[in-house]
Amino acid sequence: MDKDEIDLHRIPPEAPWGPHADRAFHGVEFLPEDLGEALNKTTMRVNEKYSSLPAEEKGIHIINIRAIEDIGYIQHESILLNSLCQDPDANCKHGLYFRDGKRKVDYILVYHYKKSSVSKTLTRRIHHNDSSSRSIKQDHQLPGKGGHLDMGESEPHMDYHEDDKRFRREEYEGNLMEAGLELERDEDTKIHGVGFVKIHAPWNVLCREAEFLKLKMPTKKVYQINQAHGLLKKINSVIQKITEPIQPKVAEHKPQTVKRLSYPFSREKQHLFDLSDKESFFDSKTRSTIVYEILKRTTCTKAKYSMGTGEGRKTETTLLNKRWKCGKYGITSLLANGVYSAAYPLHDGDYEGENVELNDRKLLCEEWASYGVFYKYQPIDLVRKYFGEKIGLYFAWLGVYTQMLIPASIVGVIVFLYGCATVDENIPSMEMCDERNNITMCPLCDQTCSYWKMSSACATARASHLFDNPATVFFSVFMALWAATFMEHWKRKQMRLNYRWDLTGFEEEEAHPRAEYEAKVLEKSLRKEYIHKKTDKEKLTWKDRFPAYFTNFISIIFMIGLTFAIVFGVIIYRISTAAALALSSTPSGRSSVRVTVTATAVIINLVVIIILDEVYGCIARWLTQIEVPKTDKSFEERLIFKAFLLKFVNAYTPIFYVAFFKGRFVGRPGDYVYIFHSFRMEECAPGGCLMELCIQLSIIMLGKQLIQNNLFEIGIPKMKKLIRYIKLKRQRSLDHEEHLKKKQRYEVDYNLEPFAGLTPEYMEMIIQFGFVTLFVASFPLAPLFALLNNIIEIRLDAKKFVTELRRPVAVRAKDIGIWYNILRGVGKLAVIINAFVISFTSDFIPRLVYLYMYSENGTMHGFVNHTLSSFNVSDFQGGTAPNDPMELGYEVQICRYKDYREPPWSENKYDISKDFWAVLAARLAFVIVFQNLVMFMSDFVDWIIPDIPKDISQQIHKEKVLMVEVFMKEEQGKLQMLETWKDKDMKKGENCNNHSPKLSRSHSGSMSSCHSYHIDV
Repeated sequence: MDKDEIDLHRIPPEAPWGPHADRAFHGVEFLPEDLGEALNKTTMRVNEKYSSLPAEEKGIHIINIRAIEDIGYIQHESILLNSLCQDPDANCKHGLYFRDGKRKVDYILVYHYKKSSVSKTLTRRIHHNDSSSRSIKQDHQLPGKGGHLDMGESEPHMDYHEDDKRFRREEYEGNLMEAGLELERDEDTKIHGVGFVKIHAPWNVLCREAEFLKLKMPTKKVYQINQAHGLLKKINSVIQKITEPIQPKVAEHKPQTVKRLSYPFSREKQHLFDLSDKESFFDSKTRSTIVYEILKRTTCTKAKYSMGTGEGRKTETTLLNKRWKCGKYGITSLLANGVYSAAYPLHDGDYEGENVELNDRKLLCEEWASYGVFYKYQPIDLVRKYFGEKIGLYFAWLGVYTQMLIPASIVGVIVFLYGCATVDENIPSMEMCDERNNITMCPLCDQTCSYWKMSSACATARASHLFDNPATVFFSVFMALWAATFMEHWKRKQMRLNYRWDLTGFEEEEAHPRAEYEAKVLEKSLRKEYIHKKTDKEKLTWKDRFPAYFTNFISIIFMIGLTFAIVFGVIIYRISTAAALALSSTPSGRSSVRVTVTATAVIINLVVIIILDEVYGCIARWLTQIEVPKTDKSFEERLIFKAFLLKFVNAYTPIFYVAFFKGRFVGRPGDYVYIFHSFRMEECAPGGCLMELCIQLSIIMLGKQLIQNNLFEIGIPKMKKLIRYIKLKRQRSLDHEEHLKKKQRYEVDYNLEPFAGLTPEYMEMIIQFGFVTLFVASFPLAPLFALLNNIIEIRLDAKKFVTELRRPVAVRAKDIGIWYNILRGVGKLAVIINAFVISFTSDFIPRLVYLYMYSENGTMHGFVNHTLSSFNVSDFQGGTAPNDPMELGYEVQICRYKDYREPPWSENKYDISKDFWAVLAARLAFVIVFQNLVMFMSDFVDWIIPDIPKDISQQIHKEKVLMVEVFMKEEQGKLQMLETWKDKDMKKGENCNNHSPKLSRSHSGSMSSCHSYHIDV
């Protein structure tokens, strides 16, 4: 038997603490797997050295805490404590510390319990080893564990599920204490029926886990950061003075001239680190991360009911034991099963109030999470210090993206102003507005619509020029290069942050398997054990996941089809509404048909997109869950891919329809294409579909940003907060005694919204990035509206993280993960889409073809007439001619329509003309040239800008050299000390040998002292 094992012999049944008597033993109970099995366990290992093995493999059984303390194997620091202070808030700073006011609360576990109506029990707290506190402990049991009540008589109806949860909590908390954590329970809170377990990690645990996690910590060695010289130094100094008013007033944001050398923490090399202040060496973010790693790694293996009698009860217990005997339950599983209702680290304190002490949360609220500082830079280093690297990288990326939108917005506004300035000089729009041309257009619908003058579409033609002009092509090229530059700039910024945050050598290790994955593997192994009676180490294969993959494929295809069906339904609405409005008796009603139909259809699209976004988000999460990914990272990446695919299709399908399909399959007068044999396909306006595309894009983009991103993010949390406030007010009215108590920090944080991850935040920004880049040729003002939205979005998200969400667990990360690949994909796709928009949606290519191939005087005069074909009204099919052909006041023989077709007097009348093929060839050629040229330029920008800034690479190299020097000096110092000790030892040995035997015998103590120094070394 190991030296740290203790035999606890069988307890006789007739003992006062036996199964037939009270279950209490010196104030704390045995936690057996059931009452019968507890007496059959003859050997229990107590206070074993911490191991990552589960409790059953180590042979651990959680026994009487009081008994373990009596044996002397558990130190008084790591003991479950009751809350019996007279003035509980005097020392613990309203829940930020344990009741002793010395140990900081690093993490909180929350659970629900059923409070006894007979008497309100105080929470358990085991004090230090003194007799007075021991007597107190014996009088105050955990809720529902009173030793003086007979279970069979006093509580005839037992909630076995609640009892099972309680036993799991007891075992899990015992395992946490074995891991070295210190716990304190508090059930005497203001929130009715909710208990809290406060967790503190002592110094030795922090050091051990920091070494396991390879956390880089600052050493005593300080070195100078390379500074710019000469002209560059003067420029940097001027820039700093100019930007000083927009810098946040936090210490972490000031430019650094020196930096501490960082090294992965090691207990053997503690002398390298500055441990003068152990309390602040590990900050609150690092402490909570360490505790969370222990919570994930520590397991709870008990999963069956612990009480009950009878054959049915025994059978159920046996089955449950069989089912869960291999189960491992970390904190994620316990949260999923409802054993605990929440787990979170605490915020640093209050952020508002008159007498609130200055803390990082209050500083963030004042200098970051306030709309009044929208013009300032973000204190990214303080955000990282408080929330961790992953959240810090999100806000850093959002800040870089917003900054890069400034030049894009300026260029977009210039392009728009250029269109406004040249609208009166645009010959095609002037020709369309000239009533002297007397161009009569064919009816827009059958029977009810009559002929109309092209000059009536003057306003649409002039508005189209604002977005459809030569500068638009330049802006498309510019935005493609802008996207490439943005990606390169972010990579460089990311490397700077990695250097500043000591993440240069960080590599993500294989994460713990998810609870759902382990449960699935357990189910598979039990099934095989039942069939084959032997099992090997199991894992999920593609065969196990095939039903989930098939369900994913069918569901995604169905939802994409649903999106297409909804867009098709909106098309039917547009066509039918246009036909209905054409019957209007008023001329104003008939003239505003196109505007009315477009506006209402876009609003319907917007509402459907917002609704489906929420639905698709939930479905994507469900589809990912049934796949049972192994790790959290794999789960997140699969969820992001599915959600992005569905939301991308949902947001952009209506825009794709207007850009590339509307007006392409209309047919011609006398041979139109019909839907359901009654509705004609939609046509583009005489000025083209680009103006309608601009309207569609602007309304959907602005609507999503205003409603979904801002109103939902502000309104829904406020509504939830109001609902929680009303519920708490009702509870307070029921329990006046609890109403008088002041809320602890962990109670206030419990009422906040839990952190749901960064996926929704990234998703809305990536969709916006698509609006900015994919169809920017049709809407040059998109970057400006994105910039205005992001200025609000940064402060809105900051306020949400600081004031409305529980503090998330800090996660180390050196990049933004899969989102970077999605951004690159959207940037590449934007080049292709903009090439097709310019070629096929706008009139840019037809104008060039006319200018260089058909224009007689080298100008655009006659372009409109060139793009229109002629139709003889006598060729209308029966029942399709206008009911009132004389509406214009004269009889129409020939009407015009927009297409490249042969005239009615040609041999091949109404066939596609050669002009059509010339324009099509030019369009395809432009797509190929534009795409390859811009791709080449983007890759050139990618190649010419190094991913790692030169100064950062030099600093990283300098750090490596300095670290080698530190260790070389240390080794040299050790060798010198050993040589010095060896010389001293040899001299003392010679002196001892020069003594006579008699003298040496009389100085045997001196002889031993001659070698004692060597032994100590």
